[in-house]
Amino acid sequence: MPRTTLIRNASFLVAYDAATDSHSYRRDCDIVFTDDRIVHIGPGFTGHVDETIDASRLMVMPGLVDIHSHPASEPLNKGWNDELGSAKLWGSSLYEFMPLFRPDAQGIPACASVAYCELLMSGVTTLVDMSGAWEGWLDLFAQSGLRGVVSPMYRSARWYTKDGHVVEYEWDAAGGEKAMAQAMEVVDAAARHPSGRLSGMVAPSQIDTCTPELIRESFAEAERRDLPFQIHAAQSVVEFHEMTRRHGMTPIEWLESLGVLSPRAIIGHGIFLDHHSSALNWPRRDDLASIINSGTTVAHCPVVFQRRGIAIQSVGGYLRRGVKMAIGTDTFPHNMLEELRAVGIGSRMVSEDVWDLRLSQILDCATLGGARALMRDDIGRLAVGAKADIVMVDLDHPMMRPVRDPLRSLVYAAAERAVKTVFVDGAKVVDDGRVLTLDYEAASAALQEAQYRAEGAVAAADWAGRSSYEISPHTYPQA
Repeated sequence: MPRTTLIRNASFLVAYDAATDSHSYRRDCDIVFTDDRIVHIGPGFTGHVDETIDASRLMVMPGLVDIHSHPASEPLNKGWNDELGSAKLWGSSLYEFMPLFRPDAQGIPACASVAYCELLMSGVTTLVDMSGAWEGWLDLFAQSGLRGVVSPMYRSARWYTKDGHVVEYEWDAAGGEKAMAQAMEVVDAAARHPSGRLSGMVAPSQIDTCTPELIRESFAEAERRDLPFQIHAAQSVVEFHEMTRRHGMTPIEWLESLGVLSPRAIIGHGIFLDHHSSALNWPRRDDLASIINSGTTVAHCPVVFQRRGIAIQSVGGYLRRGVKMAIGTDTFPHNMLEELRAVGIGSRMVSEDVWDLRLSQILDCATLGGARALMRDDIGRLAVGAKADIVMVDLDHPMMRPVRDPLRSLVYAAAERAVKTVFVDGAKVVDDGRVLTLDYEAASAALQEAQYRAEGAVAAADWAGRSSYEISPHTYPQA
């Protein structure tokens, strides 16, 4: 039988406003959902309900949409690459260090479980999981309770360095085609999953590790299946110079020449465009126009880059030009609210302008922007007919007080500490700040063991034979 839940008298309700195509605050307002759909928003609901939740000291807001994340690997890197980058590769850690520190098969579920828990606790209800396919992925993703977009990555080449200053590529075009076919099988399995909350995305890994044929075929497959398409591009100075060396075009120009920029396309990161800085010094200055005119979305993940002194120039500037933007986590901690804080502060620092970006714009990117990138209008908003993906925030939490503006208190101060309850598809997955679907403590303990195992494999994989602690020493030397 259908089950109806009334969230009564929310002190603040962050409701979708069709007139502005954004959100607005509503005070002392009810929200009602039956099974997985919102059926009523407004004061004084009097219909039949099966459960009533007193929200008089709560803010009720839409679940956040995380458009770009790597749960199967990134949690392992905590304490390892927080301050790590290659001095002779423009500060990036992608090429010299990231391949050295990977979870084994036993560690992958622990990584994913920790990430899923942290995302739920920080108000994420829809997650794009860009991982290499692994055994048990779909069932664990569904068990988490998240609305999952399964995005198995594949590529034609791997990158490596033999000296710490030159990046090389080992190509296997046939292997890339085979990996793509396997990825599509996973996407098909996600669509058939009995949870009903999993869908797919076509996700060739990086612009510099995929042949043009693989990228074109991937985009054609996304069109055929009516799925979103995402690729990492414009994420490093190394990549920018590699693509201009190969093709005489910027990464964005090259994607445009392949015909894969479109409203279904998402560019992971989109930082190093032709206008970025004197480090690029490219004569053309029109990458942003290519993105805007095609309707492509940029997936912005600030924290992982800010750690290395890298930032989009700037988020406010992209939005003013008309770029569609969504937000992802990409790295540990998988805390979407902390990521939102970094979006605003980083953009203002780069632009040297306190007015460069408002929190309302950031929240729109993290809800409506992510939903539209996924080609959906039933998530990322609280509106009649939308999915019951709902986050409830404790206004009495000390970190929320004083509550002059609850969203500012949440993003700029309290973060996940004030997230009390989360519903996905009408099912409660977080209660009193604790995940109900997975064992966070057990997963974090398993993750610790997985990191111990990964430490021992670093020296054998490093081009210079360095140990984990030679590459990434502790904050202070051990006495």
